[in-house]
Amino acid sequence: MQCLDDQRAPLLQLQHHLYYAPNFTFSSKFDLWDVNTDCCSWEGVTCDAYGHVVGIDLSYRNLSGSFHSIFNLHRLQRLNLAGNNFNTTLFSYGFHKLQNLTHLNLSSSCFHGQIPVETSFLKRLVSLDLSNQDSYYFRYYKVLYPGFYNYYEPQQPLKLENPNFKTLIKNLRFLTELYLDSVDISTQSAKWCETTSLVLSNLRVLSLSNCGLKGPLCSSLSRLSFLSKLILDGNPISHLPPNFLEISSRLVCLSLSNCNLSGHFPTEILLLPKIQSVDISANDQLMGQLPEFPANNALQSLSLFYTNFSGKLPQSIGNLKFLTDLELFGCNFFGPIPSSIANLSHLVNLDLSSNKLSGSIHSSLFTLPSLKTLDLGENQLVGKIDEFPNASSSLIEVLYIGNNYLTGPIPKSILQLPRLEVLYIGGNSFSSMKLDMFVQLNNLRTLWLNNISLLIESDNRSLTFPQLERLSLRSCNLTEFPKFIKRQDKLVHLDLSNNHIHGVVPNWLWKSSLSSLDLSFNMIDFPKQLPSSDSVKFSSHAKVAMHDMQRRLLLGSCNISAFPEFLKSQENLEAFDASSNNLSGPIPNWLCNMSQLHTFDVSFNNLSGPIPNCLGNMSALSLLGLQGNNFSGMIPKFSKATQLRFLKVSENRLEGELPRSIAECTQLEVLDVGNNKMNDTFPFWLEKLPYLKVLILRENRFYGQIKHFKHKSVFPTLDVLDIASNQFSGELSIDFLQPTRLSFAKR
Repeated sequence: MQCLDDQRAPLLQLQHHLYYAPNFTFSSKFDLWDVNTDCCSWEGVTCDAYGHVVGIDLSYRNLSGSFHSIFNLHRLQRLNLAGNNFNTTLFSYGFHKLQNLTHLNLSSSCFHGQIPVETSFLKRLVSLDLSNQDSYYFRYYKVLYPGFYNYYEPQQPLKLENPNFKTLIKNLRFLTELYLDSVDISTQSAKWCETTSLVLSNLRVLSLSNCGLKGPLCSSLSRLSFLSKLILDGNPISHLPPNFLEISSRLVCLSLSNCNLSGHFPTEILLLPKIQSVDISANDQLMGQLPEFPANNALQSLSLFYTNFSGKLPQSIGNLKFLTDLELFGCNFFGPIPSSIANLSHLVNLDLSSNKLSGSIHSSLFTLPSLKTLDLGENQLVGKIDEFPNASSSLIEVLYIGNNYLTGPIPKSILQLPRLEVLYIGGNSFSSMKLDMFVQLNNLRTLWLNNISLLIESDNRSLTFPQLERLSLRSCNLTEFPKFIKRQDKLVHLDLSNNHIHGVVPNWLWKSSLSSLDLSFNMIDFPKQLPSSDSVKFSSHAKVAMHDMQRRLLLGSCNISAFPEFLKSQENLEAFDASSNNLSGPIPNWLCNMSQLHTFDVSFNNLSGPIPNCLGNMSALSLLGLQGNNFSGMIPKFSKATQLRFLKVSENRLEGELPRSIAECTQLEVLDVGNNKMNDTFPFWLEKLPYLKVLILRENRFYGQIKHFKHKSVFPTLDVLDIASNQFSGELSIDFLQPTRLSFAKR
């Protein structure tokens, strides 16, 4: 049946009002459809037997513009506009006109504001997905505000206030899937659970991550007899109900990551016959041990990282025949790696890093046929790694075995892995290596060789080395800048710190792609002129293999006596460390132009003069290290540097009072003004700072009485207090000096 005219017209209007906007600005017209053909044959359009449009799927096409004309298609049953860049509210759209709608997906499309009440009128809805608008806001800020995205925190651009959560769902009794991840439901944060259990009896999927919900979970969730997926990540629900095992008995997927859970997790859940995916990661107070797994276990994905799980990994872990992802890093597991893991033929990602695992690494791990990521770093693994067969057919892309106690030569088999992109082997006791060993790894993008004695041939400039993005040769006994770097044109991160390099930094070291450079602990100097200002600027758009690196320059303990001249043009620099050098004179004025600076450390030099006032106006500043210099005058006001976490100005000649604006730095963790000439009373006005752990006032001219604290909630997180060698009088409250409050106190 051909498309009806009254169906074709709204679609033509839709095509006219939409446009492609991959960077949130107009790119080109939306011309997906050929107007000379039947609209029922158009891509993304579905019609019924009578020519009515019943489905539209324009997902993940970077579209923007208006889609009002869709609401004239009254027979529409399925609408999917996920993954676009609309960047608007939903208020002006007439959702109540689509009474036949059963599936609505507007996820990840940059919508914001209140969810309109008309959505609750769609009584036939079976699936509603308004989730993850923040993921596209992250992209939005990354494109429009380069540099800002480094500080981006997850947002809740959509909200449920009026209507609230209860009003939204009360008419949607046929819902089987509800995805509201990152929608702000905090106004009903304590009632969502009972409301859901009472109203949505047919629910199969409930996904409410990062919604501002508060716990504990209600026991009435057991009423949802069809529930198979429960995803509540990022909500402080704190406790699980006593019948949680019953609630979980029908689950296929359970995800409670970063939910502030504590106590013992009922690990019987891992043995339930239907369960396929469990993620309880990032609950650092949650305890448990892995059970013995039966042969018929259905688990495909298990994420326990950053929990307090402990004990040995059971040999029966080899019974998890369907397992594809096993993430146990950052826990307290100990003992050997079970040899039975070699039986897991479907395993794609294996991460056991940052535990206390011991024994050797069996080479059979490298032969797992589906494995792409193997991370065993930061354990207590010892011995030599044997060669393994069939390296040329391996799928391994990422290999971390760094920071263990491994010995002997690195296996040649590792150097034959054809897909290897990331290799971390530093921090072991491997034999000396030649740099040309890694030449055959054509896909290598990240190479980490820290603490390995590296032999570099004098003619290494001729090596046809893979084009790296991240290279760390920290503590490799280098005596000169490796010349092969001259041909590395994609480097984003370069670490040559803690070597024996001396002399002038060569011009060819500066890459247009470079975003992070660490030359600390080398005896170096800088040329007076660099090749060109463009090539020296640290890249703000560089793509990185693992994470987006901050634009930073680290020159600690380099024996430099002046700020490098080229820094004047580095207005986008975010981190600068020139601590423990021979810098003298005042801090240069051009520092005030670095509005994105979050780390500035020039401690332990011979700098003098006043501390520039502009430092207190840097909104991104997080760490300010000025201790061990000859600064004089008063500490500037920090009225705009509200993200400040570490303020260290000890061992100078500073005078006057502590600026009261420090109380506005609500993220402050460390305040050290010791060994100055400060003249003030005890800063009781800092008592409400929620994260202050260290307060050092020693060897100043502080005076006055230290009275009893009226409330026990003052200085709630203080761990170190040093007020020695001042002129205080009175007595500290005995409650304040309790061992549970302070681990260190000097008075």
